[in-house]
Amino acid sequence: MKLVIKFGGVPVKDGDSIRKDAELVVSRYKKGDKVAVVTSAMAGVTDQLLEMAHRLIEPRSDPKQLIPEFIRQISIRHYRACQEAIKKVEVLDKTVRNIRETIDLLERALTGISYLGELSPRSQDLVLSFGERLSAPILSGAIESLGVRSRSLTGFEAGLITDDHFTEARPLMDKVRKLARQRINRIWAKKEVPVITGFIGGTEDGIITTLGRGGSDYTASILGAALGVDEIWIMTDVDGIMTADPKVEPSARVIKTVSYIEATELAYFGAKVLHPKMIRPAMDSNIPVRVLNAFRPNQGGTLIIKEPNMARDIVKSITISKKVSLITVGGAEMIGVPGVAAAVFDIIGRAGIKVLMISQSSSQADISFVVDRKEADLAIRALRAEFERRNIGWDISCERNVSVIAAIGAGMKGTPGVAARVFGTLGRNGINILTIAQGSSELNISFTVDERDAVKAVRALHSEFQLDKAG
Repeated sequence: MKLVIKFGGVPVKDGDSIRKDAELVVSRYKKGDKVAVVTSAMAGVTDQLLEMAHRLIEPRSDPKQLIPEFIRQISIRHYRACQEAIKKVEVLDKTVRNIRETIDLLERALTGISYLGELSPRSQDLVLSFGERLSAPILSGAIESLGVRSRSLTGFEAGLITDDHFTEARPLMDKVRKLARQRINRIWAKKEVPVITGFIGGTEDGIITTLGRGGSDYTASILGAALGVDEIWIMTDVDGIMTADPKVEPSARVIKTVSYIEATELAYFGAKVLHPKMIRPAMDSNIPVRVLNAFRPNQGGTLIIKEPNMARDIVKSITISKKVSLITVGGAEMIGVPGVAAAVFDIIGRAGIKVLMISQSSSQADISFVVDRKEADLAIRALRAEFERRNIGWDISCERNVSVIAAIGAGMKGTPGVAARVFGTLGRNGINILTIAQGSSELNISFTVDERDAVKAVRALHSEFQLDKAG
């Protein structure tokens, strides 16, 4: 069997965890599987790199103090992980040299940013790439120390060629298929296990790009599709995709199977186990995806396939998207005016703001949309500036503290009364709905509520659809 196994940040959080990951990989190799490994950065490292890069461009920053201290902390963590994960001295020495060289490159990159006093998208991608460039050699070394030959390589070296849309690069799939097959098959032919940096690609000129935060899942799916593997395994710190966030609803259960489309909806609306973009490459190649707990890989997890057997469940999961804001553009002048939505979202798009949900009144007197709370002020400024320039008198209002709740499941399609159950449950629990949206696929009903009502809404709907009894 050919497998791509991807390890998330928590499963590679320290040396002991990395060694357990290596043991899983080696066990599959010894069963005769061809395995390609994709790894995230160690938990929290990407955030630390981004924070440091931003601190260095602050007007009163002190690079001579900030950079050495940051490099010291990063070095200690990764050297300790090497010592914990790798037990063969010769492999440890080789890995430590690799880590030292990579940290030297990181220090130069940070120094360059401090001199320039600015952080371009291209520079940001370079800095953020170091998280995976440091973790991959350690996991590769751990595999090798268990007696299986391995090598680490960046996504670009593995054949992941992208465009130059830095921070959100898109793979050039025709090129990826050709190069990845050549390069990974060559490594497999040598009886080696490739350990590939997630999140990172490169332009045709070799300039480092990233696929967006959480992009290691996407890397695994892209490479899995290119290699034509039998399955893609996403190793996380939870037992699979859940009927709700267990931190919100303690009775949440693992969902055994979901369709590709359901998984896409779940990822988009807040199920943090998967990156929203990762499903498409697997779906296009009809490759099953398993979501497993790296610390309990034999638990079964969740299987994502084209068309799972129709279960009795109408709704499979209730998701929550937190820390978002609801912006409404309205006014009597909008009624009957063509192109209102196009005008609003053209402005928002040019400001580089991602819209999470859209709702428009049937009278066309207003249109509401949800954005990340950190981008709400930017969205409002962009709209006001453009409205003033065009002499448009539409009103702009903002509910800053809202949450998006979504009820998701293929069983909703063609089943009458689902919306009535959703909104009736919320009404009985005294929860006010701000806006509502439903896609043409009929796989989800999403709506916004005051964030103070969000947990109550999730628990009420989870109980209404008896998801604690879901298989």
